[in-house]
Amino acid sequence: MDMGLNGKVALVTGGSDGIGKGTATSLCAEGASVVICARRQEVLDAAAEEIRAETGGEVTPIQADVTSDEAVDALFDAIVEKYGRLDILVNNAGTSAAGLFETVSDEVWRYDLELKLFGAIRCSNKAIPLMKANGGGRIVNITTPGGKAPTAGSVPTSVSRAAGIALTKEMSKDYAGDNILVNTVCIGLIKAGQHERRWESARDGNPELTLDAYYDEMGKRVPIGRVGEAREAGDLVTFLVSDRAAYITGVAVNIDGGTSPVV
Repeated sequence: MDMGLNGKVALVTGGSDGIGKGTATSLCAEGASVVICARRQEVLDAAAEEIRAETGGEVTPIQADVTSDEAVDALFDAIVEKYGRLDILVNNAGTSAAGLFETVSDEVWRYDLELKLFGAIRCSNKAIPLMKANGGGRIVNITTPGGKAPTAGSVPTSVSRAAGIALTKEMSKDYAGDNILVNTVCIGLIKAGQHERRWESARDGNPELTLDAYYDEMGKRVPIGRVGEAREAGDLVTFLVSDRAAYITGVAVNIDGGTSPVV
C-alpha cells in the first residue's frame, strides 16, 4: 500500500526513544525525511544511526527542549533552512508522571503541562504556517486513554492528556479548511525507555528479573495479553499522516491492547 509519504518532511518530538523512535522509523520506511528532536544529543545521534541502518532513510537529529520557546524557534529555523517545508508534525515529547492529587506539587503540575500541552502548542504554532504554505499537512498529538478515563492517582498526566485530546478536536475544526488534519493517538502500555528504567530499578530487589519477564508480567494487565511494540504505535501514526487517511480528522484512536474502558 502506497502511503504517499515520499518527499514529505516530518518532525517527531521526543524522537530518540520508544514511541517517537518507532514513529520515526515507520515514517522513514515509507519514504519521508524525518527530523527527530529530544534533549540529549548523544541519544538522538544513536537513534538516528539505528533508524538509518534499518530503513535507509533520511533522519536529522536536532537537540531541542520543547518547553523552551527559544529552543522551538531554533528547531524550526533549522528545519526551514534544510528543507524549506514541513508536512507532518508528531507531538510526542512527554514523560509519565502520576500520583494522588494531594501529593502532586505545583512545580510538577507546571512542568507536565509545559512539556505535554504547551510543547504541542508551541510546535503546532510554528508548523501550521509552513503547512498552510504547502497546501496542507498532518498533525498527530500523542496522548493516553487516561485522558478520556482517568484513574485514581493519575495526575498530572491524565489532566494534561485530556487537554491534549481537547486541543486535537479544536484544532481539527480550525484547520480542516486548510487541509491540515489533526488527530490524536492514545497510547497504552508500549515498550519504551521509561519502562526499561523501571525494570532496572526492579532488578535491585530481584537481580534475576529479565526485561522480557518484566514485560510479560506487565502484559497480564492487558486484555490482548502483552505489551505493545513501539513500531506498532509508529505504524498507526504513519497511517494517520498518510494519503490513505485523507478523510480522517479530529479523532482519538486508542492503541492499548483493549485496556481502556472507553472507546
